[in-house]
Amino acid sequence: MPERFVIPAPKPGPFTLGPDSLRQPGVPRGTVTQQEWRSTIFPGTVRDYWVYMPAQYTSERPANVMVFQDGGSYVAEEGDTRAPIVFDNLIHQGKLPVTAGIFINPGQFPPVAEGKPPVSNRSFEYDTLSDEYARFLLEEIIPAVAEKYRLTTQADGRAICGASSGGICSFTVAWERPDAFRKVLSHVGSFANIRGGHVYPALVRKTPPKPIRVFLQGGSNDLDVGWGNWPLANLEMAAALNFAGYDYRLEYGDGEHNTKHGGAIFPESLLWLWR
Repeated sequence: MPERFVIPAPKPGPFTLGPDSLRQPGVPRGTVTQQEWRSTIFPGTVRDYWVYMPAQYTSERPANVMVFQDGGSYVAEEGDTRAPIVFDNLIHQGKLPVTAGIFINPGQFPPVAEGKPPVSNRSFEYDTLSDEYARFLLEEIIPAVAEKYRLTTQADGRAICGASSGGICSFTVAWERPDAFRKVLSHVGSFANIRGGHVYPALVRKTPPKPIRVFLQGGSNDLDVGWGNWPLANLEMAAALNFAGYDYRLEYGDGEHNTKHGGAIFPESLLWLWR
């Protein structure tokens, strides 16, 4: 049996970006291209997605893959995470393998009336406990990117990341398809009863361990609403992963429901996932 799980004291902020999250002189820049996708697995939805390819990529060797939910926030170079900058720096240092980033926004339906905003499909895609979003990645988005770039088909070479509902979505993808994704990074994950996600700690405890590696980031001042208590939910997930013998890590701070802590430790998170 693993050692008993001990609730950690939250690490105090503020959480600031380190040098690996900032542009450094002499570091080659990868390319970022933006695309639009109309899904058949989520019929009627349209979304933007971005593809990052490091400068070191060549078609001679397949690139590893990391998928991001709410991709527009993760790909932004002035955001909390600044994933392309971090990838550039760590790949240049030889600390991260050559890895493609696929940054995907949630789907949207057309407005129901003129002058109204599009209708988001985010919660259905991210909070539902099923293999549907994994199928969307494996049957639609990744094959589309692979038409242009050579990508790994090995599960150990694929990671998935997201925040809030995107965090539980990342776990669901690997939980449902550990044959395709083995690395999970969850920032303030919504392991709450939005669409039944509160059952995961019990499922993790009662199900034979799956070959996935999980990095959880949570905050003691996260949400406490009708769907659940986010700090407790993330602690309960960590305790369940510990009980079941998973390769996991919990970073617990005093942050709120945002990606400031997760962004500050994003380089460290990547190094732990790809170690």
